[in-house]
Amino acid sequence: MVDGKDASMKDLHSDIRKIFNAGLEAADPGKAIRRTVRRAGKRLMIDDREHDLHSFERVMVVGAGKAGASMAAALEGVLGPSITGGMVITKYGHGLMLKTVSLTEAGHPIPDDSGVEGSGRILDLLKNAGEKDLILCVISGGGSALLPMPVAGISLHDKQEATQVLLDCGADIHEINIIRKHLSAIKGGRLAEAAFPATLVTVILSDVIGDNLDAIASGPTVPDRSTFTDCMKIVDKYSLKDKLPPSVVAHLERGANKGVPETPKPGNRVFDKTFPIIIGSCSLSVSSAQQKARELGYETIILSSSIEGETRDVAKVHAAIAKEILKSGNPVSTPGCIVSGGETTVTIRGNGLGGRNMEFVLAAAIEIDGLDGITLLSGGTDGTDGPTDAAGAIADGSTVRTALEGGVDAGEYLRNNDSYHFFETTGDLLITGPTMTNVMDLRIVLVAD
Repeated sequence: MVDGKDASMKDLHSDIRKIFNAGLEAADPGKAIRRTVRRAGKRLMIDDREHDLHSFERVMVVGAGKAGASMAAALEGVLGPSITGGMVITKYGHGLMLKTVSLTEAGHPIPDDSGVEGSGRILDLLKNAGEKDLILCVISGGGSALLPMPVAGISLHDKQEATQVLLDCGADIHEINIIRKHLSAIKGGRLAEAAFPATLVTVILSDVIGDNLDAIASGPTVPDRSTFTDCMKIVDKYSLKDKLPPSVVAHLERGANKGVPETPKPGNRVFDKTFPIIIGSCSLSVSSAQQKARELGYETIILSSSIEGETRDVAKVHAAIAKEILKSGNPVSTPGCIVSGGETTVTIRGNGLGGRNMEFVLAAAIEIDGLDGITLLSGGTDGTDGPTDAAGAIADGSTVRTALEGGVDAGEYLRNNDSYHFFETTGDLLITGPTMTNVMDLRIVLVAD
């Protein structure tokens, strides 16, 4: 805890972890389920809607996401033997022992055969669902890659390649999901189409800017407002025609020319008995982080829970605000704390290893080099940053200088998108292990002069 202006660097590093952990705690999927789903005898309350379990012959749990296993486990805890079965897909290493619901682990962010098989099993369950069935669908971050069942004519390999091209070109998550929906047999409302005429309730842990339902996990249970024409605009925007697999480009072009059926749109009867509910989001984690920072004695400001854009640019803005706090006491006085959330984008320029959180910290560390009293952290609430075992990283005003004294040039590592190996060298990786949740990223900057 800080005390006036006497905070040491050790205090800042300790406090910044406590603040990040408070944000993680707020995103706990089990707690979110138990806050939202309640049972009294045969009365099931989900948010403010009551469902009479007497009127259903079967209750099934399906879904996908990094928090899928923990959300399904929480539903089993609430409903017990009333659940008759189901199928949930989660990322490798994020599984839990479930009592009734089947679980498959699959590839993320690049989909794999296990995800295709799991998606097929979900569709098989739903196609046999009837009017007297209740389907509880759990959706969280990562659900789009974990539900990779491609449309006819497109192989999994082509979809994997398309996903990698989209990740590498700098497309944001909304743009990536628009294209993935139109390559999918299950996303973009197709899961709801398969479940009709059953009652379908979707409980959602949001990991997208603005909590748009049709963007979270590519909206498998809600109407899709995007079109094949939108897909082609994204292809043209990033000049991807010669980079995407020919089968993908051909399918998108056929769709734009009305040669392929569109995804289900608003007003389609398949959504007459669907009820999507957001039970957790980045804004809740950001607020909880702010509360913890205040408890520790920091004057705290939330920039936004919806920050997006190029990671290095966002890092410069955060660093500039930290410098202003040191210089003038604005927008908060010291000891001060800046909290933000959202999901930025890294444009790949090198061949190093890293993720948007570690790249943010590395870029910001260069900006604050030599300044005492600034410590910053950026971490993925899912415990994973890019294809690594780290959630993010921590740095302060001495990080870059100390590394250079050891022969490690921060600028060179940043140019090569090699933030993981930089922080591996300095010992400043943020390792949490799988958190079983995902509500985007959390960034914290502490300033004490």
